[in-house]
Amino acid sequence: MSEPAAYGWSETSGIPLLTKLRADLKAAMLSRNEPVKGAIRILISEFPTRITLPITLENGKKSSRPKRDDEISNDEIISVILGLCKSEKQTLEFAGQESSEYLQILESYLPRMAGEDEILAWTRANIDLSQFKTPMQAMGTIMKHFGKGADGNMVKKVLSSLAG
Repeated sequence: MSEPAAYGWSETSGIPLLTKLRADLKAAMLSRNEPVKGAIRILISEFPTRITLPITLENGKKSSRPKRDDEISNDEIISVILGLCKSEKQTLEFAGQESSEYLQILESYLPRMAGEDEILAWTRANIDLSQFKTPMQAMGTIMKHFGKGADGNMVKKVLSSLAG
């Protein structure tokens, strides 16, 4: 079995997430790494139903079509991965397990999440909480800055600590 560190993605790598997924799938198939191959195949199989483009048909009805590879953004893929991770965590919780190889593989393709200290430092440097009736109203601004790189619960925790 290959080294798991060879798989995964980072925003700093400079290659699109879809390109990295396809390259890792090919490498997993060549090295006969079944867990990685299976996880990436499950992920890619979700794209046609979850990553779509709304269209209007000739008769005026609204529909959608799967996006082509060149139309898919990293954020859309990350949303699909987050959804699969959430469902896997629920399954593991039900089974009384902490983690699984499948979950670890999926998480290796997620961007590094901002830590509590990083969120706190950015918030103190960029947001004047006196503009808001409650600190929680600043949550949207913070989430917009960090995007999918911050956990909403972590941001709430930071804002609660600033409020108190």
